[in-house]
Amino acid sequence: MNNISLDRYSRQVLFPPIGEAGQHRLSRSSVVLAGCGAIGSVAASLLARAGVGRLRIIDRDFVELSNLQRQSLFTEEDARQSLPKAIAAARSIQSFNSQIEVEAQVADLTPENASTLLASADLILDATDNFETRYLINDFAVSRKLPWIYAAAVGSYCATMNVLPGETACLACLFPKPSAPAETCDTVGILNSAVSLIASIQCTEAVKLLIGARTALRRTLLSWNLWTNERAEVAAGHPRSDCRVCVGHIFDHLEGKARAHITLCGRNSVQIHEAERSIDFADMSRKLVPHGRVQHNDFILKFWHDPYELTLFPNGRAIIKGTTDAAVARGLYARFIGS
Repeated sequence: MNNISLDRYSRQVLFPPIGEAGQHRLSRSSVVLAGCGAIGSVAASLLARAGVGRLRIIDRDFVELSNLQRQSLFTEEDARQSLPKAIAAARSIQSFNSQIEVEAQVADLTPENASTLLASADLILDATDNFETRYLINDFAVSRKLPWIYAAAVGSYCATMNVLPGETACLACLFPKPSAPAETCDTVGILNSAVSLIASIQCTEAVKLLIGARTALRRTLLSWNLWTNERAEVAAGHPRSDCRVCVGHIFDHLEGKARAHITLCGRNSVQIHEAERSIDFADMSRKLVPHGRVQHNDFILKFWHDPYELTLFPNGRAIIKGTTDAAVARGLYARFIGS
């Protein structure tokens, strides 16, 4: 490492379990971060400041004012411009650590693109907002024997678990089926302190794994409720003998057999991603102006048709705000964007 690098990470190098050798390993490591909202923005900042060499950030969403309470990489200007979170995060990271490589992927993680977006990494960090995507990550990671770390937060509750395929339980071992609809940040809110706590634990485990300190890794599902001061751990050190995924090697989510419509966390919204197509924002703006207010930049087009707000991405993916009815959302998409 050069002198500039050693000075930047000197306080971390002084920590004996990491040292200079561990810092070298971090600088050569590659992490994929799936999601860059609450947990993801904190995790991205921590990993970048710790000196992880390559960071790929995948996120399908854009910055809004309500994000700023807990999503630490973003600014009011990012929200004003409705910048995609992956782009805004990469720009922010480059402003405080230009030595690392950051790749922004404005995309929805799907069975079709999972092998492209999640490959070529030493570790996957989960910062998503739904179990369908987590099951997809779990399928991919187990099929490739790639470690990943689950993390979630809502209200004052947060949880995390390390998944080491072939060694520990996987997500499907502990949660064989999606649970019934539960509380979300849209219904009960979220404390930024819960986000920061679980992202910090997740990133500490990530550093342990990336420098080779596997014996120090936690092998439990850990949960905290910061408001009630309750803490729990569930053993997750071994795969469940009848697990369909890590024992049976049945990857329904990776094969697309279990994919469901997803309603985005934190807003009254539906995502449309059924067919990929190239969108010319200038041309689309001209078509939409007679029907409502339109604005766009290089990354995103926003269209307001009261009471709905449509956010369109260059590949044809869209987020329709103002409804949770998939049929209504698809109807709006077909009417204004085309089928």
